[in-house]
Formats: sequence, structure tokens, C-alpha cells
Amino acid sequence: MENPVQFVQWLRSVAPYIHAFRGKTFVVAFPGELVVAGALPVLAQDLSLLHALGIKIVIVHGSRPQVAEQLALRNVDAHFHHGVRITDIAAMECSKEAAGELRLDIEAAFSQGLPNTPMAHSAIRIISGNFVTARPIGIVNGVDFGLTGVTRKVAAETIHKILEAGSLVLLGPLGFSPTGEAFNLTMEDVAVSAATALKADKLIFITETPMMVDQDNEEIHELSYQHADDELSAGYLPPDSAFYLEHAAKACKAGVPRVHIVPYAMDGSALLELFTHDGVGTMVTSENLETLREATIEDVGAIIKLIEPLEADGTLVKRGRELIEREINQFSVIEHDGVIFGCAALYPFHYDKMAEMACLTVNPDVQGQGDGERILKHMERRARRAGFHSLFVLTTRTEHWFLKRGFVKATVDDLPRDRQKMYNWQRKSLVLIKQL
Repeated sequence: MENPVQFVQWLRSVAPYIHAFRGKTFVVAFPGELVVAGALPVLAQDLSLLHALGIKIVIVHGSRPQVAEQLALRNVDAHFHHGVRITDIAAMECSKEAAGELRLDIEAAFSQGLPNTPMAHSAIRIISGNFVTARPIGIVNGVDFGLTGVTRKVAAETIHKILEAGSLVLLGPLGFSPTGEAFNLTMEDVAVSAATALKADKLIFITETPMMVDQDNEEIHELSYQHADDELSAGYLPPDSAFYLEHAAKACKAGVPRVHIVPYAMDGSALLELFTHDGVGTMVTSENLETLREATIEDVGAIIKLIEPLEADGTLVKRGRELIEREINQFSVIEHDGVIFGCAALYPFHYDKMAEMACLTVNPDVQGQGDGERILKHMERRARRAGFHSLFVLTTRTEHWFLKRGFVKATVDDLPRDRQKMYNWQRKSLVLIKQL
């Protein structure tokens, strides 16, 4: 191993996600294009790793290119309306054949147990069946969709039992009516219906589309479903991306907390999306995930973990756990999806109408993304609300960062009298003050 220290730091950084995801239910959906691209074996290994971490996995696959191939072999033309296949009898037979072939390919991919792969020594069972009840779309605006249908019901109770028994569940793009008819469904519809019925914690689309960008060509990493509706109304997204985003917003509205749209072109994209701060795809949420708030006693452990490395190298003055517990009301934290990535403390000097901001810390893994500035602005607002006229910091290594944000150099004599008495002359910290 070239860099064992970096590996240990990485493993520690993903530990909070591992704890948070254990026992959760994820629905992972991918199109037939992923299989054509040869990405199925790697995805199977990644999903097997998630399963080994205690995550319950339901897989939904599409089959559009496979159906198109079967139609071409039979010299049958394909027909679509607004991106949805019109399924006649010939197309239905091709859909059945494609779904059966894909099921075998997926089962084979999860059966591999080669040495030196993530699936070594694994014994994963993947179960499929008639779990999806469907109905026909019918005739819409004069267009008869034939045997194309929409999901009516997902056998959630049965699927939960299979997941609890330690197996994965596979759902295809076919559904069945109580009268025994088969209907061709879209993968996106099945995935949203399954995630909703199962009350899944996440729905993850592994897509053929590239990273989503806004009208300014900026990558869209996270947005609420309300914002997603606005982006869709603007009409600038490519049709395939808009189709995924439409279904992601629909899932959030139906109660799924998080929906991820992740391009499969990047190796390990599902893992990168789940176990890194910003991910590599677009996350649609039912709420704003990032919060800046005042700390509680439950945050003490996370704060200690953040500041310990800086205490060790002398950047921060060492604080014991008991001191942090006593002063927890002075702290604010920035939290993203349940994980704390930054903190700062505000100490009041009421007589002088001044406040000290101390212990401003951001996780090194996410530095450079603006979290430090957001915490600073939050602490400034907090100081103003408390009636303070100025904010000061004592620093030995981050002078220029604060100077760029409106602080000016001062002396120990400019500090509140009580703070002057506590000044550590051995550290020789610089005094910087900002008027509020």
C-alpha cells in the first residue's frame, strides 16, 4: 500500500456513512444501456459491497436497447409517444425475451465470487418474481399505448420479508394484472413505485446521462424537489435527463427522502455518490440537507473529532471533553445529511459589546467548498442578534483568510479587558477584529 495514512483517514471519513446506512433500504435502478456498456459486473460488485455493509438492496432494471435489438431481429418497427414505448403484441414478446435475458445476466453477475474482487467469498441470493401489479395506460389523447402499462401496486410486504432474510430483490420492467396479462413498464416508473411502497431511504438511478448542469453550465449536485420542478419548467434539460429528474421529484413528493441521479460512465459512481461529501451525481431531496445550527450535547463527539487534529498540531488550543460539554451552548455546527463537517464557538464579552469567535474548523475533506465562510457568516449573524458590535479572533496560522473577509489587524490592548487577562503570550496569537 503506497499511502497507508491516507487509507486510514479515508476509512475513518466514511465510517459515519456506514453507521448511517446500516439497515436502510435502497432501491437501485439502472437502464439497459448500462448492460450494453459492459458496466454490469462492476455495478454488481459495488452493490454487493453495500449489501455486505448491512444495506438492503432492491434492484430495478430497464431493457430499452435489448427490446430494440429484439425488434430489429424480427424486422418490427419501434413506436414511441413522448418517450414512452407503444407496445403491440410483437413488441410485448420482444420485451419478455429481453427481460428474461437480462434477468439471467444480472443473476450471473451477482453469482461471481472471483478471488481478489469485492465479491470474493460472497454468497448473495437475488430473488425475483411477480412482485409488480400493473394496469394498462390505455388511450391518451387519441394514442393507444396497447400493452404499455403503469405500476399499480408493489408487493412491499413480501419484498420486506425477502430483504430481512438477507437476499436482494430484482424487479424488471414488466408488471402483471390480476387477470394474468403482462404489461411493459418503464424502469423509472417501477423504481419510483417500489421506493414509495417500500418506504425506501434512498432511490438511486444509475444512468446513461452525464452529470446534470444548470443554465449557467454549473453542475447540479443537490436540489429540493421544489427546485427540481422549477428546473423542469425552465425546459433547458435534455429529454433523458428531464425524464430522470421528473421521476426523482415524483419520488420525493411521495415520501422518499433522497433520490440520486448518478452517471454510470464513472467507475464506482454509486460508491462515490454515497460515501463522499458532494458525490458525483445530482441528489434530489424532500428538504434542505445542509443546516447551520447551534450545537447540542449530542454533537460533542463530532466536535472533538473535528478539532483534535488541529489541537495536536498546535493550530488550536487544546480543549478537554468536559470543557466542550460545559461550553456546548457557545458552539454552532454545519451539518450535511446527518454528518457534522464544521464548527465554531462564540464567547461573549457583554460589557465591551464584543464577542470572540474561536475554534472555527472545517473537515479537511471538504475544505475549499465554502463551508468555512458559511460558518463565519452564521457566527456574525449570531453575534449581531446578541447585540455585539464587533467580532474578534485570535489566530496563529489563518491570518490572511480572515483579512480577506473583512477583519483588520489589532493589538492585545484592543481586546476586552477580561480577555486580555487570559491572553497566552507564549502562543503570540495575532488579534483580528471585524466591526459588525
